[in-house]
This record gives sequence, C-alpha cells and structure tokens, in this order.
Amino acid sequence: MKNVSGESQTIRFDAFELDTGAGELRKQGVRIRLQEQPLRILQMLLANPGQVVTRDELRKGLWPTNSYVDFDQGLNRAINKLREALRDSAESPRFIETLAKRGYRFIGDLPTQSASGDSIVVLPFINMSPDSENEYFADGITEEIINALAQIKDLHIVARSSVFSFKGKPVDPRVVGDQLNVRTVLEGSVRKVDNQLRITVQLVNAADGFHLWSERYDREMKDVFAIQDEIARSIAQRLRVTIEGDEAKPLVKPGTQNLEAYQLYIKGRALLYKRGAAIPRALDSWRRAVTVDPWYALAWAGLADTYTMLGYDGFARVEDSMPRGWRPLSGPWQLIPRSRRRTPLWRCLTC
Repeated sequence: MKNVSGESQTIRFDAFELDTGAGELRKQGVRIRLQEQPLRILQMLLANPGQVVTRDELRKGLWPTNSYVDFDQGLNRAINKLREALRDSAESPRFIETLAKRGYRFIGDLPTQSASGDSIVVLPFINMSPDSENEYFADGITEEIINALAQIKDLHIVARSSVFSFKGKPVDPRVVGDQLNVRTVLEGSVRKVDNQLRITVQLVNAADGFHLWSERYDREMKDVFAIQDEIARSIAQRLRVTIEGDEAKPLVKPGTQNLEAYQLYIKGRALLYKRGAAIPRALDSWRRAVTVDPWYALAWAGLADTYTMLGYDGFARVEDSMPRGWRPLSGPWQLIPRSRRRTPLWRCLTC
C-alpha cells in the first residue's frame, strides 16, 4: 500500500471531493458532516484506488496501540458512517467494496490525470439583456473570446462544442474543471440595451472555486471588439502565458467594422449551430449581413455554408442549393482568416 501523503490536496470523485488539508468531505461544494476516522479511512482508500487496504493497515494507521476501543466494532462503525455519507451500500457498492476478512477497496472512478499546463474553459456567457433575442449576441461574444484565447501560445482552450454542452445549466466551476480537465474557468454575462453594452467576466480557479480576477466593462457597442481583446489579454496576463508574435496586434479579428453586419453574422452563426428549422433563419441573417457589408468575407462563407446545409438537411434540393453555396466563394473568400477556414464547405474546397 502507498503511504498517505501529508500534503494538502483535493481529491475528486463522482460528485464528491475530499479536502485533505481542511479535513472536509463535500458534495457539489456542500460540506458533509463526517467524523475524523471515517474521513481518514476514505483518505487511505483514495490514496490506493483499486487496491485492497487491509484491516491490519487500517488498524495501524488509525487506531493507536494503547487504545482500549474494540477495533472490529470501531472499524465497522466508521465504514458504515462513511457509506452513509457517500450514499453507498455494502450490497451494491459504487465506491467502497468489502473483501471479507481482508479489508476494503475503493472502486469508484478517479480522474486519470490532473490538469496540466495552463488550461481554460470559457463557459457560455449569460444573456442579461431585457430582450431575449439578444441570446445569440451573448453566444457570439463567448465564441469570439474562445477564438481569441486559442491564439495565445501554450494556453489550452476547450473547444466550443464541449463548452456549449453546459449552456443553460447551473454549474459548479470545480465540477466543470474536473470534467474537462482544466485549471481555470471563465464565466461571464452580457447585457445589451440599445447602444449600451455591459460585459461582466470572472476567472475562477477550478481547483478550489476561488476568484482569480473579475472585471466589468461598461461601454458602447462600437467598443465590443476592443472589450473582447482586453478580456483575452487580461486572462493571458493573469495566467502568465505568452502572446505569440506581435503583442500589439489585436487578438480579435472581426472581419468588419460595421456593427450591424457583425451582429447579423453572429446571429446567423448561432442559428446555424442549432440546425433544423433554424437554418432558413440563419440564411436570412447571412444575406442581410453581406448586403450591409459586401466585403465581409466571413459572412459570405457563412452564406455558402448555409446553402450547403439546406441541401444536406432536406430543406432544399441538393442540385439547387449546392451551386448556390459555391457562388458566394467566387468573390471575397480569399479574405477569410486561416483560423476560420474550418467549415464543412471549406474542407470540401481544399480536399
């Protein structure tokens, strides 16, 4: 059996976490009342996952030689208290398995590795605007910040597909960090009223749930690109990671300075991700975006992608929609940044 380290650490399993330094067992952040001996037994079992911790090892580790307490009775009582706290049972164990006359074994799942390097997940920003139609705008801000952080050297950023699985759900940053194997979590909210914009962000340590940094930006809509860039740079500074290349160059490259076209673009993108009946609405947003700014290459690419999806998803005949999907790419597609050349249609063009 391994020696139980005296170093303070937090060990997570299922919805639980054992803080060895504080001597606390928590479930989804809420402390569970448990006596010292059951806690120490749990610590010994977690230090040796999948291995038998013998009754003799437990006696030597937890019961002093001069103790007059009946060992068998005391151990059984402590195990029962521990199982009660974990909502576990001896008959159908999820965490603690009994090996008759030998000892006990922890059989639950533990993370295979701790988060390595500087890593972050940007959770979907919450829409605090009075108009629910601005939900797409909050999603767009989230995705733009993900794209900006992805350009920072040595910073591992969780992909959008994994991020948006948490959308609309109450989450504990510690649980998210454990599930996605990241060290930091960025949460935020967006409030947009007419031309006024408020973006609030907070960077959280996934290990303990404590705030590392928070900021509130009260600006006009024209500053939306600058705010996104500032957020990405502030995170890089807090995590002490390097911005590759020319640090003066903006991390956020919107592709247009026309705010109306930009808002139509991110609305179209949010609708396209929903697929199904939202695809025709995405098409309308892309069309309006390229009408407002005919040189908005990303919007042209979105338009082409949407025509393709119309055919794939059965909203139009493939022989009609596919040629229309290729047509937008005959013009300003060369202006699309390389980091954005990841759509299904773009892959078709380069295969």
